[in-house]
Amino acid sequence: MKSYDYVIIGAGIIGLTIARELKKREPNCSVCILEKEGDVAAHASGRNSGVLHAGFYYTANSLKAKFTKEGNQAMRAYCKQYGLHLNECGKLVVAKDASELAGLDELKRRADVNGVELIWVEEADIHKIDPNAKTFMRALYSPTTASVDPMEVCQMLKHENMACGVEFYFHTKYRKHQDGLVVTTQGTYPYRYLINAAGLYADSIAHDFGFGMNYTIIPFKGIYLKYTKNKTDVKTNIYPVPNLGNPFLGVHYTKTVDGSIKIGPTAIPAFWRENYQGLHGFSLKEFLQIVGYEAKLFITNSFHFRRLALEEMKKYIKAYFISLGMSMVRAIDPKGFGHFLRPGIRAQLLDTRTLELVQDFVIEGDDRSMHVLNAVSPAFTCSMPFAAYVVDQIKKQRGGADT
Repeated sequence: MKSYDYVIIGAGIIGLTIARELKKREPNCSVCILEKEGDVAAHASGRNSGVLHAGFYYTANSLKAKFTKEGNQAMRAYCKQYGLHLNECGKLVVAKDASELAGLDELKRRADVNGVELIWVEEADIHKIDPNAKTFMRALYSPTTASVDPMEVCQMLKHENMACGVEFYFHTKYRKHQDGLVVTTQGTYPYRYLINAAGLYADSIAHDFGFGMNYTIIPFKGIYLKYTKNKTDVKTNIYPVPNLGNPFLGVHYTKTVDGSIKIGPTAIPAFWRENYQGLHGFSLKEFLQIVGYEAKLFITNSFHFRRLALEEMKKYIKAYFISLGMSMVRAIDPKGFGHFLRPGIRAQLLDTRTLELVQDFVIEGDDRSMHVLNAVSPAFTCSMPFAAYVVDQIKKQRGGADT
C-alpha cells in the first residue's frame, strides 16, 4: 500500500484547490484525492450558477468577505491564464419599492468596508447598463461580477493537479478510518494527514474523527429555469435586494458564460443529501435525521424557516417561479422560459445548539486531520484563497512542519 503525505476526500472545487495549494507549497509531497463519483465536480461544484461574486454581501469580519474579493480576482486571472471561458457581464442589484432602499444602503456600506467596487446607479441611468432592468429610484452595479463554466474550471484544476503529481481515485467512497488509514470501497489508503472536503458528507466524516459534533448538514435544493427565447432580453446579472438574515440571495437573473439567461435558484429544503429527483440517492438514515431537524426548525420557526419552506415549495410551480423575476425587468416573455435545469444541492451547515444556519466558513481539525464543515456559496468564488487559508491552518496545527 502506498502511503500519502496528504489524502483529500472529495474532488469538488475545494478539494481540487487545496490539492493545488499543497503542491505549490510542497512540490515533492505526495497527494491523492478520493472521490466516490466517476469524475470531479459531480455535485455542488459542477451544478452551481457559475457566478463569480464580488464580495459585497458579507460582513467585514467574515471569512467570506475577505475570500470573495480575493477569490474573484484569482479565478478571473486563472480563466485568463488558461484560456477558459469568462463572461465579465457585471451585476445589478435592484429595489422593487421604497422598503428595499435601506437594504441597498447596507450593501453599499459593506462593499465600502470590504474594499469592493460597487457603484450607485440612478433609476434614470440604469438603462445604460441593461435597458430591460427595472428598479425603484436607484440600484447598485457591481462591475467585477462575472460568470464562468464551473465544470470547465474544475476539469482544468484536475489536469493541473495531475500534471503536478496528484493522484485521483474515482468510484472510491469513504467508509471509515483507523490508525492512520482511510478505509474505502476500493481499498485502504495510509496517510500522514487527512483533509475532509466531502461537501454534503463532510459533517458525517468529521464526526468519525470527533470534529463538528455541534453541527449537521441540512441540504437545500437549488433549481434554475432557462430562458430559451433568446440571449438578449437581459444583458447583465440582475439580483433583488436579499434578506441578509439568511444565506440565500433570492430568485435572480443570471447571465451564463455563453450569454444565456436563467432565473433561480430555489432554496427548497431537501429530505436527504442527494435528493435531486425522485428517489435518487435515497437513504432512510439520512431521511430520518434530516427530516427530524427540519421538523424542529418548522416547529420552532428558527430563522423564519416555516415561511422559507412554504415559500420555496411554491417555486415548483413554474408560473409562480417566473412571476418572481418579472418585477426586476421591464418586459420578459413568460412563454420564453423552457426547461428546469439540472438541480444542485447546497450543503448548508446547521448549528444544532442554536438551530441557526451557519453563514460563514467553518473548519475544524488537529495535527492529523482537517475538516471543511461549511463551504457554501460563494465557495466556488472563494476557493483559491480559502484553500490557502485551510493549508495555513494545517501548518499551524502541525507546528509549521513540512513533509
